[in-house]
Amino acid sequence: MNISYDVHLVCGYTRIMSTNIFLRDVMESDLPIIFKQQLDPEATAMATLAARDQQAFDAHWKKIMADESVFLKTIIYEDQVAGYLVSFIRTTDREVGYWLGKEFWGKGIATQALSEFLKFVKIRPLHARVAKHNIASRRVLEKCGFTIYGEDTFPFENSTVEDFVLILE
Repeated sequence: MNISYDVHLVCGYTRIMSTNIFLRDVMESDLPIIFKQQLDPEATAMATLAARDQQAFDAHWKKIMADESVFLKTIIYEDQVAGYLVSFIRTTDREVGYWLGKEFWGKGIATQALSEFLKFVKIRPLHARVAKHNIASRRVLEKCGFTIYGEDTFPFENSTVEDFVLILE
């Protein structure tokens, strides 16, 4: 399924027309909202990402915001910080990831935002990982053209998580 949107750049924001979704550079003022979102136990379990305390969160974001090889955008939905998109290099592969606050799930925001983000991140192949139990996130990636090409496991909070590894050629 190809997704297309009428996109306009307005005052540094990328607006996806016919929606209330904007992408823009991450700003320091976004971080307290993202910090609160990543504390949600249901969201961290779904994403298989451990919540960080304030000090670790601040150090992580300072590092990634300063890294010129990392692409970061904030997702704005109806004038609220809904989450963020990120692309980074893990070992030799460029990967993409995203976070959406739980209150924004199920509205098609992630699919539309990722589809637009992929216009900024033109490097291919592009990889993504998703926990096998996170069916909604897997569907977002597939709607944006990613296909499963492998599986992996990694330790997470006293257990092992099984991932799908996806690729966008």
